[in-house]
Amino acid sequence: MTARENIKRNLDRSGPERIGMTFDRGRTNDFRGAGHDLTLLWKERRWVEGNMEYHDDVWGNIWHRLVHMSKGGEIYKPVIDDWSKLDSYELPPLDRPDLYDEARRVYREEKELFRTGWLLGFPFAICRYLRKMENYFADLVLERERIDVLHDRVTSLLERVIRRYGEAGADAIFFCEDWGTQERLLVSPQMWREIFAPLYERLCAAAKESGMYVLMHSCGYNAAILDDLAAVGVSCYQFDQTELYGLEELGARLKKLKICLWAPVDIQKTMPTGDRRLIESSARRMIDLFGRPEGGLLAKNYGDLPGIGVEEKWDDWAYDVFLREGKVKA
Repeated sequence: MTARENIKRNLDRSGPERIGMTFDRGRTNDFRGAGHDLTLLWKERRWVEGNMEYHDDVWGNIWHRLVHMSKGGEIYKPVIDDWSKLDSYELPPLDRPDLYDEARRVYREEKELFRTGWLLGFPFAICRYLRKMENYFADLVLERERIDVLHDRVTSLLERVIRRYGEAGADAIFFCEDWGTQERLLVSPQMWREIFAPLYERLCAAAKESGMYVLMHSCGYNAAILDDLAAVGVSCYQFDQTELYGLEELGARLKKLKICLWAPVDIQKTMPTGDRRLIESSARRMIDLFGRPEGGLLAKNYGDLPGIGVEEKWDDWAYDVFLREGKVKA
């Protein structure tokens, strides 16, 4: 069984040989990713003023961050800082065919690994930057007609992007949308179902029509919409903070929903402890709760270990358990 087939069987919960693995630093990685070549559309501008660094993005937003402190940053000036700019704003042509030339080459040459394509987000992640977070949350209540127009335009573009990945030969699309705090959703479940579920349905349908799975990263506690995400067509949840849910509770729920988990050992309560016994036992629990008996676990590392105070050898302890003990079928 190829790594690609093994990943598909985990996503389908249809009896893989072993759990899936997506680890860096030369370790086992069953994925081969590709993206759209944004350099054909835009060249980043970056400059420093005092202790602040600024840069733009492909959408036209301006970001800022404290120099020598934060890695990421926040929106400083959104491209649609006034609703009068909505009608004249042109979304970047992310569906242009030549942006996918490299993805087509990568997917054509890859015969063994699971082929993924990444998106810049779904409508929530993108539009909250186009308007700036605090404005956007107010818009959801006070400017519903305008926000619906913006959501529709972004969703239509993403539908075309998804189909480009399907034409190129991807097995799945992957996107990030952080929906939760440590305790609850950023919006009410009712608002999510009313405003966002239809957008997700459109995008997941475009992926399914193109023969692709939908893999979703989301930080925070999203328990209120796990069933909804499964219903609209998300195939796999990439969660880094699994202990927020409780491993046993999350395992039982995902088995009922027939949804796959893609996760490291919990990055908040477990990995930063440096407790080898705890880290290894957590990896074993994940294999038992999510990977057996029918499959449903893709194990991974967290991408910024220094950012969470974790040493590489602690991460290797988890990896070794996943690699050594991750067999699903005897």
